[in-house]
Amino acid sequence: MNPRRSTQFRPCIDLHSGLVKQIVGGTLTTTATDTPATNFTSNLPAAHYASLYRQHSLHGGHVIMLGPGNKDAARDALAAWPDALQIGGGISLDNAQEWIDAGASKVIVTSWLFPDAKFDEQRLNALVEQVGKDRVVVDLSCRKRANANGEWEWVVAMDKWTRLTDMSINKDSLTMLAQYCCEFLIHAADVEGLCQGIDEELVKALGEWTPIPCTYAGGGRTLADLELVDRLSDGKVDLTIGSALDIFGGKGVTLAECVEWNKSHPRF
Repeated sequence: MNPRRSTQFRPCIDLHSGLVKQIVGGTLTTTATDTPATNFTSNLPAAHYASLYRQHSLHGGHVIMLGPGNKDAARDALAAWPDALQIGGGISLDNAQEWIDAGASKVIVTSWLFPDAKFDEQRLNALVEQVGKDRVVVDLSCRKRANANGEWEWVVAMDKWTRLTDMSINKDSLTMLAQYCCEFLIHAADVEGLCQGIDEELVKALGEWTPIPCTYAGGGRTLADLELVDRLSDGKVDLTIGSALDIFGGKGVTLAECVEWNKSHPRF
């Protein structure tokens, strides 16, 4: 009998206008003067957080560039812990290899896969041919909406989560996409940054559906949420905690507690 996998805490560095921030995901826009609701703005550089994660061996973290003006900060973070952090935000076939060369362990791709909000499998295949399946993470950040039959489903959202695509998250779509990537990253945009709890239904569904490693982000607020995700997903889904974390001005959980959780709940 194989030992049970355990949910891990996965760290993040969210960049907006060159600064490390924690924002309310549902308030992002695509305008040049984008001013989303912000829970925290750091006076420390992105490289500081990358070094902190390196110090505590917190692997699998993601650096997300939310809009323009973030490339220098992202490069500094990658340089602080080469080949350990994933990079996302504006990733395409044109720049994926550039970010790998800059030190990213993997590239995270969303919007580029959905020209005119429609999934393009050929684009994903081309990216895999360029950098390799083991370097590709597909971001399926989503919003919960009712479909034509009045049933609730999670629809992949692009362009800073402002535009819904033609793809729903379900067992079939995750099975298909898993042919082309090594991991999923899924922000629940409706609860991102609110610190009001995770989308329990989505986490449970991901635990049942995902055939590859998957990280969920959105609403995590205490150490109990790591326990909850572990139970709901049977340890198959990892959790990112952002705004509630003490290093981002939060009061719900400390980085030290998350580090200890990972140590006491090994991946296998």
